Amino acid sequence: MKLLNTFELEIKKSKFIAYYYIIETKDEAKEILEKLRKEHKKARHIPYAYILNNTAAKSDDKEPSGTSGMPIYQTLEQNNLKNRAIFVVRYYGGIKLGAGGLTRAYRKAASEALNLNNH
Repeated sequence: MKLLNTFELEIKKSKFIAYYYIIETKDEAKEILEKLRKEHKKARHIPYAYILNNTAAKSDDKEPSGTSGMPIYQTLEQNNLKNRAIFVVRYYGGIKLGAGGLTRAYRKAASEALNLNNH
């Protein structure tokens, strides 16, 4: 596994920190998630998505269904990326963003993490 990039975004006092990785296995994705949970103990959510050659996965990590894992996954898919993962750490700022706001925030964090790097 290799960290390619990070990107931080703040929307209505919520902080979104995207981590963009090259991964080879599901186990690497699990390791990254465990590491991020230890590093960001106060984070409310860590949704993610990854695409490997023969499998893919996504998680909303207790965000409303479809608002976080799916936009992250779509960002990877639209860029035809394989063996890549994006994890977005969210620190809740106390202001609800609503489903549309969450979806936009996660999509933007994921795509900015990609854009700062040439895959």
